[in-house]
This record gives sequence, C-alpha cells and structure tokens, in this order.
Amino acid sequence: MKMYTLLCIACIIWTVDSYGNGMVPDSCTDMTPRHPGNAQTTSSPYTVTSNMTSYKAGDAIKVTLQASSTAFIGFMLQAREVGGSVPVGSFTVTNTGTQRLNCNGVSNSAVTHTSAASKTNVQALWTAPSSGSLKDIEFRATFVQRTNTYWVQVKSSKVIFSGQPGPNTTAVVQPSTSPGPNPTAVVQPSTSVGVSSSGCGSTKVCFSEPSGCDPAADANCHFMAVSTSPAASTMQLELSGPSDGYIATGFSDDQEMGNDDIYICGLNSNSAVQVQHAYSTGRSAPEILSLENVTDIKTSVLNGIISCSFTSQNPIKTQRSLSSSPYYLMFVYGPSNNGQIQIHTETYVSGKSLDITSPQTVSPSLPSIIKAHGALMLIAWMTTGSLGMLIARYMKSATRGTTCCNKDLWFLAHVFLMALSVAATIIAFILIFSYAGDWAGGAHPVLGCLVMILAFVQPFAALFRCTPDHKWRYIFNWTHALNALTIKVLAVGAIFTGLALIDTTADMWIQKVMGGFVGWEVLLFILQHANFKRSQNDGERASQVVKVEVGLLILFLIGNLTFLVAILVGIGMS
Repeated sequence: MKMYTLLCIACIIWTVDSYGNGMVPDSCTDMTPRHPGNAQTTSSPYTVTSNMTSYKAGDAIKVTLQASSTAFIGFMLQAREVGGSVPVGSFTVTNTGTQRLNCNGVSNSAVTHTSAASKTNVQALWTAPSSGSLKDIEFRATFVQRTNTYWVQVKSSKVIFSGQPGPNTTAVVQPSTSPGPNPTAVVQPSTSVGVSSSGCGSTKVCFSEPSGCDPAADANCHFMAVSTSPAASTMQLELSGPSDGYIATGFSDDQEMGNDDIYICGLNSNSAVQVQHAYSTGRSAPEILSLENVTDIKTSVLNGIISCSFTSQNPIKTQRSLSSSPYYLMFVYGPSNNGQIQIHTETYVSGKSLDITSPQTVSPSLPSIIKAHGALMLIAWMTTGSLGMLIARYMKSATRGTTCCNKDLWFLAHVFLMALSVAATIIAFILIFSYAGDWAGGAHPVLGCLVMILAFVQPFAALFRCTPDHKWRYIFNWTHALNALTIKVLAVGAIFTGLALIDTTADMWIQKVMGGFVGWEVLLFILQHANFKRSQNDGERASQVVKVEVGLLILFLIGNLTFLVAILVGIGMS
C-alpha cells in the first residue's frame, strides 16, 4: 500500500488511541485505564508511599509515586478509605506535568498526568477533609508502563486516622540579631501570614498562576505581590504557593534566567520557613546574599502551602540595574534538600516588563523564544512540509510540460517548500536549545531531535540520487518516501507533546484543534489518493484529473491555513 495510507493510519492511531493528557474521568471508579489488554497480575515495579503514618482532619500528606527501574508514562492517584471505593480528600499538585481531576463528584480528588512523557518520580500533596466521618485511608495508584502494560490500584501502607487537628502550627520568622552572609532565623508561634489578592491592581502589583487566583481561597495558587513606597525606598513583598521545598520570586531584565534579583522562601533543615536574598548569574544555583535591609519577616507553612511576607529596602540589582526600570517578574517553586534549594519544578514569567511602582495585575506568559520555536515547527511540518509532500505525490500531472530552469515546476515547488521546512526546523531547534541550555526530560525533546536529524539527512540524500531511468532509482524513491513519512509522523508526535506542555486552557482546546488539523490533512490526502487511483483505473481525461487535483489542493491550503492560524493564536495566548 502507498505511503500516505500509512500516514493516515499512523495519524489516526495517534489522535484516537491514546489518553496522553490524562483526562479520563471514566476511569475514576475502577482506576482502570481505557487501554487494550488487561491489568498486570505480577508484582508492581512501582510504589506508592506517604510521609506520614497517621493523620488528623485538615492534615497535609506528601505522597510519592516511585519507579524502581522502568519509567511509567501515565498514572492516576487517589486516596480512599481502607476497603472503600470512593475517593476522599483533595490534592494539590507540585510537579510539572501533573494535574488534578474531579472524581465521583469530589473536587480535585485525583491526580493524573498531562502527557505521555516518561516519569520516575511524582509527588503530590493530599489534604484530609476538615470535617466529617473520617477513617483510616490508603493511597492507590494506577501506573501505565506502555499502552497495554499497566498495574491497577497499587496501594500504599495504611495511614491511621488519629483524631481532630491540634493547635495552629504556622509560624513567623524573625531574623537573628547577628546576620551574616547567610542569616539564620528564629521561629516563633503565630497565626497565618494572610497573603491574599486584596489590593491587586489598586495598591500593589500582583502576579499569579492560575491568572487572577487568590491564595487565600485557592490552595493551588502560586502568587506574588509587591507594593512600593518610593518616598521611603521600600517595597513590601508577599509570596504564597504549594511546594515541597521552596517558592521564590525574581526581578529580571528579560524572560530568561540569569542576572536576576531573587527572594526565596524555603524550608530549612528544621522544616521551618526561612527568607533568603539571592542573585543568579546563569543557570547554576543562585548566590545567597546577606538579607541586609529586610525587615518585618512573616512566614508560614500549612498543608503544604508556603507563605511569606517582608519589607525590603534593598535596591533591585539586575544587569541593567536599579530601581524604577521596568522588570519582568518571575515565580518559581521546587524541592529543597536540608535547606538547600534544588532545580525548580516550574517557572512562571510575566508576559511583559512592568514598572513595579504602578499597581496592576499581570499574568505569566511563555517566553517569546518558546513561542517562536513552536510556531516554526508547526509551520514547517503541518503546512509547508505537508504541502511539499502533497505536490510531489499528486500534482505532477497538473504541471506536466511546465518547466523552469530545465526542471519540472512541481519539482521546484517541492524542493522550495521542503527547503523552507528544513530551514524552519533548524532555526526552531537552535532557538529552543539556546533557551534551555540543557537537556529536558520527556518524549518531546526526543521526538524533536529525531525530526531534526532525519530532516537534515533528507535533502543531502536527495543530492546523491541516481537518474530517473537508472535501474536502482526505485530504492531511492522508496527510502526518500519512507523517511518523509517517518519525519511527518514524528513531527506530529512532537507537536502534540509540545502543545501538552504549554496548553493551559481549561478544556485543552489547542490540542483539540491540533487533532482536527491532523484529521483534515488525513481526509485531504485520502481524497487526493482516491482521485489519483480513479484516474489510473478509469483512464479519465487528463483535464478532468487536473481540475480535481488543483481544486483539492486549493481546499487543502484554505483549511490548512485556517487550522494553522487558530493554533498560532492559541500559542500566542499561552
């Protein structure tokens, strides 16, 4: 069968027979993935553990899903009463690539994946109900190793319900009287810090994810606010967010890490929150500075939510330097080890630079370089590349007899469009690696690298092809076509996994439009192929064949550009 029949099958399988985004509420009750095959009966290579053996109403428990050797690509996590079948409590996600799911009418009662990227360690915070008839619980997780290889309801050890909550354990941290280069802190009992969105846009600048969330009402809100007093040269900072180690905010000249003024609120070796001032010079750990003129420090950690507020008279120091210059705001969170911060789990960057003395509300945005990377790859392999492949396969008769520079017109169009695709791929590849500066995990970078390698090889292999009448020409034709098909399938996979990383819309509409995009291409290739076969079988007149081919090409281009613009707009809004 022909190359594009294989392409159609591959694309349909990709878009239909997968649950890469993890949103499968049908699996809530039995926790069984809607995949082919049956659950494994052998011992699970994955474990579910919690950091507490007993709990009280309102307690927060850190749950860890761990792979012993082979990574898993999908999972679902719930807490249930021992022997029960209904999820209890609610989760807060702390890892990138995870999301909450409402199961059996219980809000945020499960955690699942957002993509089919490989995972070896996933953590989440479970919060017990604050009232009701509470019992002993256990955490249960389903792990998907491959599409048809999965373990269902792997259980943790039992967590005993020990009664109602004790006194408030939040704390205020005051700096010691002898600050050194890395000042310590004294913990004193107190009430909550009280970080909230009150005054956002009127008395302070606020930056949050999800956009516009209130940390006083939303346990999953990552939030920072700054209000200034130019006369006193002070700024009041507030930070809050779920994390198992630290949260931090930074002031930057651009949307990239490096040369940033940073404040960190993180757990020290005694699991109390400390405030630190730091400066980053690149992608390594930031340099911890003296707190100097930082006062009125208040911190708390409760149910996995770290909060802090303080006043600083330190000037903001970036590469461009001081005070009223516009800054990009950054917010990061991640784990810590014995008081030392580790590489951040997630980074949010404001979509624009702003004057922090002018109260306003801003939202995080993808850095422009990431948007450019995604746009170039989308244009290359869903528009110019597709058009070049279609012309080479089906438009030869439409341009028969039309030449330029002693070359058939269809051939020149094919070469031009594919050269654009390869050039766009190379530029996109350079952009993302110059931005990341390192290797990121998951399927997306692997697929992207494979696309880059094969796309780079394709035109060079074509330079050494033999003449059309050579007896071995068919070998080149088949290898050239199969490599193009492989690139196309890998590119579609790379685009889907890339969109899964940046699509923050509530219903994942960008990925759904991409699914429609793939379906549209499959349909038009099928129609072109049907017209091509009919002309061969029926001996239909050339003029009629050409009219249909050209008509389908125009229809393909109109639909393609419509889908392309819709997705590019979605990327721009991400």
